[in-house]
Amino acid sequence: MPLSLPFEQVDVFADHPCEGNALAVVADADELTTEQMQAFARWTQLSETTFLLKPQTPQAQYRVRIFTPLRELPFAGHPTLGSCKVWLARNGNPGQVEIIQECPAGLIRVRRQGPHLAFCAPPLVRSGPLDAMTSNRIEQGLGLAAGQIRASQWVDNGPGWAGVLLGSREEVLAIKPDYAALQGLNVGVIAPWNGSQAETDVEVRAFMGEECNEDSVTGSLNASLAQWLIGAGILNDRYSVSQGSAIGRRGRLHIENVDGTVWVGGAVQHCVSGRVVF
Repeated sequence: MPLSLPFEQVDVFADHPCEGNALAVVADADELTTEQMQAFARWTQLSETTFLLKPQTPQAQYRVRIFTPLRELPFAGHPTLGSCKVWLARNGNPGQVEIIQECPAGLIRVRRQGPHLAFCAPPLVRSGPLDAMTSNRIEQGLGLAAGQIRASQWVDNGPGWAGVLLGSREEVLAIKPDYAALQGLNVGVIAPWNGSQAETDVEVRAFMGEECNEDSVTGSLNASLAQWLIGAGILNDRYSVSQGSAIGRRGRLHIENVDGTVWVGGAVQHCVSGRVVF
């Protein structure tokens, strides 16, 4: 007999609907198989689709599984905030300040920041300098001139990110990626937004080499970029981020480092509610 489950579509890191990164969320999904989850994520063709389940540990309020159209992820940022927003709404917006999400990467802390939600950045699974071959792939894949990269590092907290620092927002927005040259590498690029017209402190772009597309607003990448660049003394303990400008979005993130813990926050907008049949 077909299953009919609650469904929400939300817009994450967006001050208004249709400005951020869309997320599909299926609730009460405990009876679904991995194959059904992956098939639905492939059908939505969103960057990620999540499934809310009962937690398997008493510390967590809920468990989430996160899928791209191609694979399951142990952790991702905008699915964490979007899933938490849906869980809160479905449970009457309980008053606790901090919520614990269970996912394959472990237990993720999510807290309320006024109208926003913020997640605690998970530890990096890979850091350190890029090797020369990877740096060359990035230069070729992003069309960058020799010496244009100011700094780079592995900033992987699950999706395999390599991080690149450029000199200006204009350089970031000028990139025209060659995904064949990236050979499946996921690359995040960041640079300061200078001048009197600056709306945020930095501009970020996320190139998903494996899926050959640009992600509109990326929580996991911004978390790991912050851990790298705040730790290196390049960025301040608090800064704001613009992402999605090059593809017609207006994503906004707020980064805060509190006693060595990086929090990545933003607004989540409800867009679609209904049910989905499996």
